[in-house]
Amino acid sequence: MTADGVERRRPRAVTKSPAAPGAPTRPLLRPRAVTKSPLRPLLRPRAVAVVGILRKVFPQAGCSLVHRNPWELLVSTILSAQCTDERVNLVTPALFRRYPDAASTARARPADIERFIRSTGFFRAKARSILGSAKALVERHAGKVPQGMEELVALRGVGRKTANVVRGTAFDRASGVVVDTHVARVSARLGLTSEKDPLKIERDLMNAVPRGRWILFSHLLILHGRRTCRAARPDCPGCPLTVLCPSADRAGRKP
Repeated sequence: MTADGVERRRPRAVTKSPAAPGAPTRPLLRPRAVTKSPLRPLLRPRAVAVVGILRKVFPQAGCSLVHRNPWELLVSTILSAQCTDERVNLVTPALFRRYPDAASTARARPADIERFIRSTGFFRAKARSILGSAKALVERHAGKVPQGMEELVALRGVGRKTANVVRGTAFDRASGVVVDTHVARVSARLGLTSEKDPLKIERDLMNAVPRGRWILFSHLLILHGRRTCRAARPDCPGCPLTVLCPSADRAGRKP
């Protein structure tokens, strides 16, 4: 009650519900927001043309990580951070013979995993991520790799890029575009993005590339980045995308 006799209610305090254990803290892109970008009608024809040309160059384009199931793909993708796919493919056969699934991996010690993956770099952190993910899968998903983006990024060591790889390759479900160093570099040189942050690059590519080609687009750009549009010395004279690329006249220089 105030001095003028008017009863005023106190504002009710707002409390936030605590986050569920293991809930993802990373920002999640939503495909439904894609249509809001003003760049979409300008960049889409170029992106579609890029896919069309590269599909002829790489008709068998796909994930280069050797795997037999979603669990092996998840582990291989975690190991591929700061490491070549070729190196990962060399160490995973022995690892998967010893630990073929999440249940057997969850019972291992960090040192048990480390001895298999030492040559991939950052092996201690990667071992912790693999063990943490294995235990979470056993506890929350009956030992199976989930298909949902939120469930995947809640796993230890799994970011949006890894989740996109697993969803796209293992389950043929596209919730975004895989942005690794090759995709980031090539898409910038092609003028499909001017961003540096992977999440912002992904949003630009989700706007430019038709959703039905998101998975294929990443595979194609990764192959093109490895073989032609290399970081130090891009082979612009031998590039099939020269007619589409605004960086083609700057061969050998970074965009």
